[in-house]
Amino acid sequence: MMFDDEPIAGENLPILPGHVSPGRFERVLRAGQFAVTAEIAPPDSADPVEVYERAQMFDGYVDAINATDGSGANCHMSSVGMCALLTRRGYSMIMQISCRDKNRIAIQGDVLGASAMGVSNILCLTGDGVQSGDHPEAKPVFDMDCMTSLSMLRGMRDEGKFLSGRKISSPPQVFLGAAANPFAPPFDYRPMRLAKKVAAGAQFVQTQYCFDIERLENYMAQVRDMGLHQKVFILPGVGPLASAKSAEWIRNNVAGVHIPDAVIKRLAGAEDQKQEGVNICIEMVEQIREMAGVSGVHLMAYKQEHRIAEIVEKTRVLGDRIPWHPNR
Repeated sequence: MMFDDEPIAGENLPILPGHVSPGRFERVLRAGQFAVTAEIAPPDSADPVEVYERAQMFDGYVDAINATDGSGANCHMSSVGMCALLTRRGYSMIMQISCRDKNRIAIQGDVLGASAMGVSNILCLTGDGVQSGDHPEAKPVFDMDCMTSLSMLRGMRDEGKFLSGRKISSPPQVFLGAAANPFAPPFDYRPMRLAKKVAAGAQFVQTQYCFDIERLENYMAQVRDMGLHQKVFILPGVGPLASAKSAEWIRNNVAGVHIPDAVIKRLAGAEDQKQEGVNICIEMVEQIREMAGVSGVHLMAYKQEHRIAEIVEKTRVLGDRIPWHPNR
């Protein structure tokens, strides 16, 4: 049973000036709420039940869910397919688009189709190289990159035209996002790259995993000096590490992820390393929440999605707000 004054997932939040989509995620951000997003692992399957079961772990704990698009250049169920399934059930989806696998024709067509199905959020990515995935013999496309795809989609939405100039009868109403990595050198260049993505059309940004609060604080200080925090919603990425061993592997093998020695040492010295990884994540969220210019957090808990509820509950990061879930 619902009452008019229940704070459910943004439906009761106003559409404010500058709003470009009908989505709950954008409403939460523009209302000044601290947003929580999460990443869903796509199945190696054509069974929709597997998608629904994975999404259920986030019910009542997140404002929007990212459906990844061939993350790590590995093949899984498509982002547009997952978004189609979950949008029908009422979830607020963020559809990722990797330029590695699609040219401008495919990207524009996918966005029109996704918007028609109710997808309100698009995250543009250049994409990992095929050599890092399970099909290294595949031919990469890279017709565009994150910047040019953002600009193209903004034109479709705001000007009602394809990149070719042909008119779109009903433009897609989409909130546009990009990724950022404050933790990879050269550090002074990272805020300038963010500025370029904002200029291209990014309205929200989700970052790479944060395990170094000091580096994030330095990045945010530069972002604030440039006034970018007033132009884009920034959601740092956080997530629990399973063990010191897995942290070492991630640091050595996953490009762009910086994990300080102190974090690995703390994990190695813990009696329950998985729980300690969750504890570290909780502390990170609590520190990030107090950081000026930050609009939320993006929780990435690969193979530990069931810990999202614990992280959100213990940090009380949502305050009194209750995100939508299908059982309410």
